Amino acid sequence: MTDSASTGAVHARRYEDILVVTIDHPPVNALSAAVRAGLARAVRQARDDAQVRAILLTGSGKAFIAGADIREFGKPPQPPSLPEVCNLIEASPKPVVAVLHGAALGGGLEVALAAHYRVALPGARLGLPEVNLGLLPGAGGTQRAPRLMGAQAALDLMLSGRHLSAQDALAAGLVDAVADGDDALGAGLAHARQLLAMHAGPRRTRDASAALADKPAALAAVDAAAERVAATSRGLYSPARIVEAVRAAIELPFEQGLQAERALFLQCLDSSQRAGLVHAFFAERATAKAPELMQARPRRLERIGVVGGGTMGAGIAVAVLDAGLPVVMVEQDEAALERGRARVARVYDLLVGKGRMDADERAARLARFTGATSYDALAEADLIIEAIYEDMDAKLAVFAQLDRVAKPGAVLATNTSYLDVDRIAQATRGPADVLGLHFFSPANIMKLLEVVVGSRTAPDTVATGFELARRLRKIPVRAGVCDGFIGNRILAAYRQAADMMMEDGASPYEIDAAVRAFGYPMGPYQMMDLAGGDIGWATRKRRAATRDPALRYVQIADRLCERGWFGQKTGRGYYLYPDGARQGQPDPEVLAIIDAERRRAGVSPRAFSEEEIQRRYLAAMINEAANVLSEGIALRPSDIDVVALSGYGFPRYRGGPMHYADQAGLPRILADLRGYAAQDPAFWKPSPLLVELAESGRDFASLNRNA
Repeated sequence: MTDSASTGAVHARRYEDILVVTIDHPPVNALSAAVRAGLARAVRQARDDAQVRAILLTGSGKAFIAGADIREFGKPPQPPSLPEVCNLIEASPKPVVAVLHGAALGGGLEVALAAHYRVALPGARLGLPEVNLGLLPGAGGTQRAPRLMGAQAALDLMLSGRHLSAQDALAAGLVDAVADGDDALGAGLAHARQLLAMHAGPRRTRDASAALADKPAALAAVDAAAERVAATSRGLYSPARIVEAVRAAIELPFEQGLQAERALFLQCLDSSQRAGLVHAFFAERATAKAPELMQARPRRLERIGVVGGGTMGAGIAVAVLDAGLPVVMVEQDEAALERGRARVARVYDLLVGKGRMDADERAARLARFTGATSYDALAEADLIIEAIYEDMDAKLAVFAQLDRVAKPGAVLATNTSYLDVDRIAQATRGPADVLGLHFFSPANIMKLLEVVVGSRTAPDTVATGFELARRLRKIPVRAGVCDGFIGNRILAAYRQAADMMMEDGASPYEIDAAVRAFGYPMGPYQMMDLAGGDIGWATRKRRAATRDPALRYVQIADRLCERGWFGQKTGRGYYLYPDGARQGQPDPEVLAIIDAERRRAGVSPRAFSEEEIQRRYLAAMINEAANVLSEGIALRPSDIDVVALSGYGFPRYRGGPMHYADQAGLPRILADLRGYAAQDPAFWKPSPLLVELAESGRDFASLNRNA
């Protein structure tokens, strides 16, 4: 080792005839302006130093380069640009080796692709996930990746946003070798010295041709990807631009391909979808900023109990087992417990059958799973999650038992979707230990977790709920206590708006189509059929005694449930599902029932346009969300956006209902509400918060800054 130089975020140190350039920009070596400038300076230094024969790029800490610096999002770009840096690296007259450990993502992988050689450590993760932010790799990634791994593999990588392991990257051709151990510097130096001993010079990715040698096959892969994107991306902007960029890599010389990529990147950058996706990204990060987390640390969390082995309880158990924690499930009798065991095992059997898990891993996870028919089996659990059916008396009985057996300091959680967490906590002697953990079905897949904080829930209980979410790799959102919390309370409002439109003349199929056209994967009636109409029916019957008589009540759903038409599980609901079909068909009998209900209610049906359906649906959603916010049920507008995005299918590229309202303009939303209120003032009463913001020229985003 000889002389060294430091430029702050990038350090250069010569090891004999190899200049080691280390990115040192905690926590993940993101590509800030200082990092880009430091890399450019170091490469030029190596170029001009006669004693340097090779360059080694490495990252300090836990990553190579995890991507762009999010702290620079939305700010004017500072030189040098990343494409300039990558081109400078690739043009080096001396061989450049990148040694990858931890994350090499987005622009970080583009830097590595610009290097002449790449070696990865076993734990490295490589990816080009810009599509998740409405962008495409804009520093040569769409041109270099296909030249190394072929068009189809490169398209799969960029369109999915997924990460490759080191071994998968080796097989794909993105890296040249996978080193043993965890010494990035040692592995990189060894690889560079081996190259020098072989008198290997620069090997520029731009000149690679083997992976695209079969041009007709490469273009066929692009055409297939274009068709797939058109069919599955539901209006997303950047995927089609990615496909175009890869086509340019095949059809154009490298420099022209870079120019095409840059033009397409700038189109994505200017897209409203990028703004929505970036908002969603930051909104998810902001959910962890709960006041209780500033006050307390989580409690011990090593053993988990689950009460209930139904669909939800089994899904929760799988999520916990997947996180590496042991689970004990308690059911009322052996038969119910065996059904719960079978549901858990079935999840893993399906994964093994699909090749996504091997038999040994299945066995390891199930080895952490035990069951019992006595609450006493929960005596050592650090956190116990009740996941039985939605009935207050039943839940109170469970919590009385949990209060009897739980050890001091154990957290007791209810998975209720609607019920009063404070009342449930009163069944115990320690309401400070009680909170709601509202999982979304299927609980082992859905990312959202509402952490419901009761009036007496202790800060460290809340912190423990957030810590469980972190371990389960879920997105936690703090919610206050009300009927339905954040998501289901807002859902009730826009479903009511949909029901009123249905009774007023729109068919459920027209409403579903309009909601899908907005960007949802499913409309409200498709979703009801999927979830099961009996669930909503039970809630409506529970609320019947306290229903506001001034509010309109549409009975169409009740008529279907009275016939036992609960959706997919019964073969018919709003749609028909012949022979167990997953895709429903419109049902003429449902339309006849709707017509009969219109006559009973004295409604003269009228036509609704797609735009009118969307505007009413969204106005109801946004208005109730404003009420949820003003009552303190949600901490900030962006939290409501996360709930809608992660739990209810709101199109991610639109950023969530509060972000969408800001983009559409709060005065327009308020004008719509006031127009609808002329016919139905009880339901369409504008939220005071929405009125205040719209009339003062402010938006919901201003409240995110103050949260």
